[in-house]
Amino acid sequence: MNHDMNALHAALDKVLAGQRDAFRVVVREYGLGVRGFIASQLYHLDDVDDLAQDVFLAAFENLASFRRGDDFGAWLRGIARNKVKMYFRSRMRRENALERFRSEVTELVEPDLERATQAVQEEQLTRLLHCISKLPDKMRRIVQGGLEGQKAQTLAETMESSVAVIYVTNHRAHKLLRECMARKGA
Repeated sequence: MNHDMNALHAALDKVLAGQRDAFRVVVREYGLGVRGFIASQLYHLDDVDDLAQDVFLAAFENLASFRRGDDFGAWLRGIARNKVKMYFRSRMRRENALERFRSEVTELVEPDLERATQAVQEEQLTRLLHCISKLPDKMRRIVQGGLEGQKAQTLAETMESSVAVIYVTNHRAHKLLRECMARKGA
């Protein structure tokens, strides 16, 4: 991306002088790049926006530590890299606690759960496969790739697209699948 360094430095000077609104120039100029960087490492599109917001908040709060002459985009990506690491650590802690809870609950209700699950799974799987078959070809290929464990980068290369387009299309496909499953279940 070709950022105007003079405009960037002018905006940074204004922010450091107390004009908080000048930071919008930074967000507008670097927002897409930061979101793309984060999206290339995450699966959930909703989490990308939250983390990008955290990155810009951290950048705003630590702006005085940015050394003029350094690559501002690289500085933001460094912040983003740290936010993504913290995201994964936090997510792992939550998932571990949740997994322990699930394990305890499953032991208590496993016999009843097994009987009920068998019947429901077959019906839902049939409905889900029907809903997937109704998706447009590109969405269906992305969903199938996700089910097969393909990374967004690999899907993007295979489909001659960008990672951001893969994430957005996948998000839309999941929304359509949820709507289809809700209609079929009603």
